[in-house]
Amino acid sequence: MSKGELVFFCGKMGAGKSTKAGEITHGGSAVLLSEDEWLESLYPNKIRSLNDYIKYSNQLKPQIKKLVQSILAAGTNVVMDFPANTVSQRNWLRTIYAEISAPHKLIYLDTPNDICLRQVTKRAAERPERAATDTREMFAAVTKFFVAPTPDEGFNTITIVRDT
Repeated sequence: MSKGELVFFCGKMGAGKSTKAGEITHGGSAVLLSEDEWLESLYPNKIRSLNDYIKYSNQLKPQIKKLVQSILAAGTNVVMDFPANTVSQRNWLRTIYAEISAPHKLIYLDTPNDICLRQVTKRAAERPERAATDTREMFAAVTKFFVAPTPDEGFNTITIVRDT
């Protein structure tokens, strides 16, 4: 049996990673796992800062890794709406597919800051539960750690340039 493909995303906060993940899974040929949904379900109202996010995200990762590897090994594609915005985040995602020799795809949403900030502001207005974290200040805090993927990292990367 062939293994499923792991699809994951790189892009600044507000770049459209969750939207693109939803578009890819809309046809029903993949399982979608959203970090935001898992974190909110397991740790409701606990994430108020970047440090909170890092703490709870790291608690979640070992079990998510096992789950995703099991789904991929069963031959089902997985779309992970988990950020691949730093080298260490991408290295963690690499361990998921590499340890079981599954195919992968990294989708990089190359989006300018002004478009990202516009989306963050819109999202905060549409989803009041995110207003505490979807702020210009949080965008600035997380963006300073953002590192775009490079060819030497060895991922099967598809780059989508957004300019509107």
